[in-house]
Amino acid sequence: MKIQKKPSPSVLFATGNASSTVLTVTELNNTVAEILECSFPLVWIAGEISNFTRAASGHWYFTLKDKMAQVRAIMFKGRTQSVDFFPKEGDKVEVRATVSLYTARGDFQLNVEAIRHAGSGNLYEAFLHLKSKLEEEGLFSGERKRPIPAFARTIGIVTSPQAAALRDVLTTLGRRAPHIRLVLYPVPVQGDGAAEKIARMLTVASDRAECDVLLICRGGGSIEDLWSFNEEIVARAIAACAIPTVSGIGHETDFTIADFVSDLRAPTPTAAAEVATRTHRDWMDAIGIHAGKLQYIIKRLLHNAMQTADNLAKRLISPATHTERERIKLNALTARLKHVSSNLLVASRYELSHLNTCLKSRLPDTVQLRTDLANQSKQLSQGMSSLLAHRRQSTFLLDSQLELLSPERTLERGYAIMTDTRGQIIRSPEQLPVRKPVSVQLAKGSAKISIESVQPDLK
Repeated sequence: MKIQKKPSPSVLFATGNASSTVLTVTELNNTVAEILECSFPLVWIAGEISNFTRAASGHWYFTLKDKMAQVRAIMFKGRTQSVDFFPKEGDKVEVRATVSLYTARGDFQLNVEAIRHAGSGNLYEAFLHLKSKLEEEGLFSGERKRPIPAFARTIGIVTSPQAAALRDVLTTLGRRAPHIRLVLYPVPVQGDGAAEKIARMLTVASDRAECDVLLICRGGGSIEDLWSFNEEIVARAIAACAIPTVSGIGHETDFTIADFVSDLRAPTPTAAAEVATRTHRDWMDAIGIHAGKLQYIIKRLLHNAMQTADNLAKRLISPATHTERERIKLNALTARLKHVSSNLLVASRYELSHLNTCLKSRLPDTVQLRTDLANQSKQLSQGMSSLLAHRRQSTFLLDSQLELLSPERTLERGYAIMTDTRGQIIRSPEQLPVRKPVSVQLAKGSAKISIESVQPDLK
């Protein structure tokens, strides 16, 4: 028996024989899906994301819409792994997708192959260019990052007063640390001129120096909405701020230039408020941990001190025992001293007696020595007197002879001593200067004379 194969619905539609054919719902949906997939190749579609859901399987389900229409879309897990951002509500995106029909429910949908931010090409390029520039200047360096103070008493908040992020931050701070003083620095967080106003307010906060830490907050949005925090003027104002800064801009998947420059980046405004404070329970837990450690250290010190005291107590002797031991030592030393002193005294006395005996045996006869000394003294005196008389007589004779030979005696006999002008004694007529003064020394006085002429010696 030969079974005749039933033609597919798409073939019936193509041949025009579908008017008498009855289709099941499954066949209808499959046929429509086949027609859609064959009629529409991969195409780029622009729209805004809404109703975004990430399933447990890893697939993404969302609605792509514009002002006039919407369409459901699915992106399977194998495709989502190549996306470098996490889509969120309100994102304007461009998807590369095939048009299809979900046959189980008959829902018209897009099977997304790739996704990117819509119209963000130029902005993203500007973001990467500024990021590279500031990174080369060292503004993102971890070395310039300052620690966030653990005991902040005043926290400044740079955001819009109308922002939902401000309410989240205030709620979190009020719950975690109601004692902290808050200062709001109001600024617009998007729109024309917002970047300049944010930078100016950061400078004001830095100059006023009334806060321990600054929170820079803004809720989520598209890259255009967050662009004020990607401006260079804001980045440099954060870098120049004298107060440690915490950025909490957008959602966890949002990154801005301000996040890289800030001292600490929090994924959300609420998280920024959390990292800038510590709850009362955290403080109590920390105090409890430190108290436990301190108690352990004190117990260990006390235990060691008690052991040391016990060891010292074992080595400690009572005063009475110590006194008795010292008294016994003193008595022993006294006895030894007496014995030694007695022996030394006896030996000294014996030695002294022996020395006296030796001395007496060796002493000379002083009487005879004194007699001899007296005789020798008498003889010496007589000899000295005789010698002195003899010397006096000799001296007298020599003095008489000297007196006879004295020049003065010669002068007294009529002689004279002549000297020239130089004081030289003239001994011969040749030495007499003619018509020049000559000094003449007489027995009594002297005279100056002039020589008229000199007669030679005729002998």
